[in-house]
Amino acid sequence: MKIVILDCHAVNPGDLSWEPIKEIAECVIYERTSQEQVVERAKDADGILINKVNVTRQLLSQLPRLKYIGELATGYNNIDVEAARERGIVVCNIPAYSTDSVAQHVFALLLNVTNRVDHYADAVRRGEWSRQQDFCYWDTPLMELAGKTLGIVGLGNIGQKVAQIAHTLGMDISACTSRNSSDLPECIRKTTLEGLLNTSDIITLHCPLTADTVRMINTETLKLVRRGAILINTGRGGLIDEQAVADALESGQLGAYCADVLTEEPPHADNPLFRQPNAYITPHTAWATREARERLMAICVENIKQFMAGEPQNVV
Repeated sequence: MKIVILDCHAVNPGDLSWEPIKEIAECVIYERTSQEQVVERAKDADGILINKVNVTRQLLSQLPRLKYIGELATGYNNIDVEAARERGIVVCNIPAYSTDSVAQHVFALLLNVTNRVDHYADAVRRGEWSRQQDFCYWDTPLMELAGKTLGIVGLGNIGQKVAQIAHTLGMDISACTSRNSSDLPECIRKTTLEGLLNTSDIITLHCPLTADTVRMINTETLKLVRRGAILINTGRGGLIDEQAVADALESGQLGAYCADVLTEEPPHADNPLFRQPNAYITPHTAWATREARERLMAICVENIKQFMAGEPQNVV
């Protein structure tokens, strides 16, 4: 089997090994591939591994040998799955590899807002503490999470992990989810999106980006949010209207916006969120711990082995 890896750099910038794949298949590796280069590079491939390359119906029509597409991520909205299915091409993703890392990042973002760790670490470096008369120094409000209400939109693997951590911290938890109330842990209260926005001190988004969820946080829904609430997005940038969120930060309707994703990545330098001091944005790193990427690589190899054995797993 010949496998072409089209855009491997983000998953493996050089600190992991491709040898496990090379041991089971002929393997050609490209760090990055533009859309215009895909056909030429993949025309002789039996399988391709991709991360962000778009696989369209038109592209698939130009790859007659292709039998397998491995998505090097959990989300697969960059693949026309229906067109692949029509051509008998198996598409497999990597589920649940980053659950612990992303949940950890959610609280890294949140604790930075509530405890202002970056602000005070920088202040100490600048000598602010050394100039004080008292043993302590703070010039911003500080917030305790115990007793605060966390609203979780989407209770997949990551949403559930976030709920588990929040419960340990003593937070009250509500969730907007398709799961039945009877299937939820006692610590999670099921509610509607409107109810969640109305009652949450902190809102965190963990739902997939679909036609129903695109820009679900917008000018109208932000009016429902408790004034000064903290909004967290480690799901997909398109879940929010970025201009509307920037306006809500400007007016104080939102107290802070924490995100690891944007609608366009890499973003334009004039993104309206970048002008807001209470927007805390990281460059899509929540998934990228070495441990998570090692799990991703291991599942990727197993997906290929199972496909070659005629028993594909993690088929989408």
